[in-house]
Amino acid sequence: MKNARARRAAWAAMATLVMLAASLAGKPAAAASAFEEIAPGVYVRHGVVAEETPENRGAIANIGFVVGDDAVAMIDSGGSVPDGEAALAAIRQVTDKPVAFLIDTHMHPDHVFGNQVFAAAGATILGHRRLPAALAARAEFYKQSMAAQIGQDLAGEVSITLPDETVADERRIDLGGRTLVVKAWETAHTDNDLTVYDETTKTLFAGDLVFMEHCPVLDGSLKGWLAQIPVLMAIPAKRVVPGHGPVSAPWPGAIEPERRYLEVLAADIRKAIADGIPLADAVSDAAAGERRKWRLFEDFNPRNATAAYAELEWE
Repeated sequence: MKNARARRAAWAAMATLVMLAASLAGKPAAAASAFEEIAPGVYVRHGVVAEETPENRGAIANIGFVVGDDAVAMIDSGGSVPDGEAALAAIRQVTDKPVAFLIDTHMHPDHVFGNQVFAAAGATILGHRRLPAALAARAEFYKQSMAAQIGQDLAGEVSITLPDETVADERRIDLGGRTLVVKAWETAHTDNDLTVYDETTKTLFAGDLVFMEHCPVLDGSLKGWLAQIPVLMAIPAKRVVPGHGPVSAPWPGAIEPERRYLEVLAADIRKAIADGIPLADAVSDAAAGERRKWRLFEDFNPRNATAAYAELEWE
């Protein structure tokens, strides 16, 4: 017991040094206390509901980790290298068990730009079977676009780090007395979405298949997303960690606002197409009744409407 306490004290001291070093470098690390324990052994960092900026260092997604008897699994790595470093420091304030896995829920930079931190720590990176191709195809674009958002310094530190192993359907991960079910989904939010379900606490890490507060973002298939929501809802979770929004919410009720938004978007775009309304005119009115129900609506709804029009036009 004394040895365990000594090891944890040593890791806490190391975490403090990591955060101090980042601060001195002009990149303040997120405090480890930002991770809260939402269920026994399940910790989540609340992402800011905002676009990525140099000030928030891309820390806009909910990311978390699960501690088993033998090992730890990290779910998503954050939106920058310092964000990933702060997450690793937070783990080390909780346990000195090895971080055996990093699970990427999908390709977007706010979820994977800390990957190299966990690769260096020895974690095996898991992703959807389509994730390697998706990241490889977008690597240069992401580096350029994120430089404009989080700044050249932070973006320049990132080395796009691909998964070591991929999941085509479902994989069970044993952390020691605790099993995580990693499931690959068909095209929805993106074409490479994964979820992680902790059987012990019945906690579902949904990635961006579930948005709360933050306007949903369509980068895959509207029809595919809607078709898979009932399957997603059938997962016997008690709580969900959405990709954006609160750190946890009761399941499956938490997905109802998103389903409503996607259904309204689909109905409005289908009506516009049936009425012969061109894309440029349809976008401004699509899902207008949802405007006051979502943050960042004006930033993402026009993109969603454009993507939905392109998909539904050829039904």
